[in-house]
Amino acid sequence: MKSLAWLLLCLAGGSLAAGAELKKDIEYGTAEGVSLRLDASAPDGPGPFPVAILVHGGGWSTGDKGGSNKAGNSADISPWFDTLNKANFTWFSINYREAPAHPWPAMLDDVQTAIRWVKAHAVEYKGDPKRIVLFGHSSGGHVAAYAAMIGQGDTAVQAFVGFAPVSDLKLDATARGSIGYGLMGLFHITNDMSDKSLALLADASPVNHISASSPPTLLVHGDADRSVRYPQSVAFKAKLEAAGVPVKLITVKGAPHSFFAWEKLGDTAYKDEMIAWINSTLGPAR
Repeated sequence: MKSLAWLLLCLAGGSLAAGAELKKDIEYGTAEGVSLRLDASAPDGPGPFPVAILVHGGGWSTGDKGGSNKAGNSADISPWFDTLNKANFTWFSINYREAPAHPWPAMLDDVQTAIRWVKAHAVEYKGDPKRIVLFGHSSGGHVAAYAAMIGQGDTAVQAFVGFAPVSDLKLDATARGSIGYGLMGLFHITNDMSDKSLALLADASPVNHISASSPPTLLVHGDADRSVRYPQSVAFKAKLEAAGVPVKLITVKGAPHSFFAWEKLGDTAYKDEMIAWINSTLGPAR
């Protein structure tokens, strides 16, 4: 019966490369009258497969679970899909409430809701609920990193992968000399750089919520990134190490913020290195 149910699910959703099957627009929760939805992909075979939850970026105010709402822009996470399909991961790519209509911590709440939903439903998609890695890119990396650092019990994950995550909001604003429109919309504050505003940014920064129980972390960052500066990941790594959290930083030489620009560089070794790290961290099915 499970096989028949999965076959019907796949026929409804369509297919992806590498034998993976995709089901779109599954509701994982509701909040403030908003239907929260995700896309789910499962490989061929019986599983159980390791699970990835994907959190897109887009300046906290745009982006989409299907990759991006503007194909090919710097927020497009669709290059992740093929990499995870080829590595036989079950993955869930989520949408969440966005700013400025839904200020912080709405999107954090949604990521935590998604983690709970995935743990409850992973087996239906041939995934292993005990082997979950949370992915995030850019602003999505900020939200995912925060969720990963503070996760406990039903919101805990076994690993975190951050692609150019905004890990220190206060440091970023101070370095730029401006809070910026994205953060102004996220927190409903003005660009006054006041002590109150900077304290708010510090409190919402993943780097300030690291503990010994934070999950093993992989950071992947281009050293030519001008949107989220590479030194943020260097500093994030150092603080994770100081707390005794297993961490690795993969530096993609000459890479800017956009994944599609990374593909043009021709250096895709980071993909194999990333998958090897995740598999080693999550371990075999238990």
